Amino acid sequence: MAAETAVHGPKAGEYIQHHLHHLQKNFSFENVPQKNIIDFSLFNADSVFWSVLLGAIGCWLLWLGARKATSGVPGRFQAAVEIMSEMVENQAKGVIHNAKSRKLVSPLALTVFVWIFVMNAMDLLPVDLLPIAWQGVTGDAHAYQRVVPTADLSTTLGLSISVLLVCLVYNVKIKGAGGWAHELVTAPFGAHPVLWPINFLMQIIEFVAKTVSHGMRLFGNMFAGELVFMLIALMGGVWAWQFNPLSGGFWLGVGHVIAGSVWAIFHILIITLQAFIFMMLTLIYVGQAHDAH
Repeated sequence: MAAETAVHGPKAGEYIQHHLHHLQKNFSFENVPQKNIIDFSLFNADSVFWSVLLGAIGCWLLWLGARKATSGVPGRFQAAVEIMSEMVENQAKGVIHNAKSRKLVSPLALTVFVWIFVMNAMDLLPVDLLPIAWQGVTGDAHAYQRVVPTADLSTTLGLSISVLLVCLVYNVKIKGAGGWAHELVTAPFGAHPVLWPINFLMQIIEFVAKTVSHGMRLFGNMFAGELVFMLIALMGGVWAWQFNPLSGGFWLGVGHVIAGSVWAIFHILIITLQAFIFMMLTLIYVGQAHDAH
């Protein structure tokens, strides 16, 4: 079976299933398969590795831009960093009116934007490039490796939960523990004791809905984009396996190049827009934590 697969290549379904698998390990760093939809006994090691590495690269780029900042005419890189910083600061001013809070929230939002952008940008690399390199390192022809952390729901929900924790901290910091507790049971329907359970339930639903939608939106867009790239890669794969200039398969190669180029160009807009949307929702949710009902 292995020899047959090596000669003829995997089928389309097998190819996509392989690329949708994560490198999963338990907390003893042993390779283990996921048994349930929610399985806290393991983690996606590839998503953790690439998200940490890309986060470090993003922070290094921002540090490099700040380190090389001059008062004269800025270079291209410094100008790009200054434009991003000014853009984030202007958005923060429109949402968060507390200047002290913006000293922390603005850099946080800028870091979120850059981090998610570089994670999303991994989708522009050839689908098989890094997985094949990983297979060469491990020597395992069936080794799994997904390199787009934001196409992993555990990553995006982890980011949105982190934003939720920031919002909870600012709720307590701005309103005080007592003030926030009072808001939880009196908003949005009023302070009558009969309405306290309903108000509290609505507040919890709001927090959960915002957190889940925050992470699901980013995951859904990046997962769909990754899947489209896999389908485009299949066109080129079929052309390579069945190459014949006189057959219809030849046009699959042409379609592979055209579709891949068009989708990659369009995807640049998607990865930037998704990073911006996640950043803006972060600012909006933190800004809501400053508002008293």
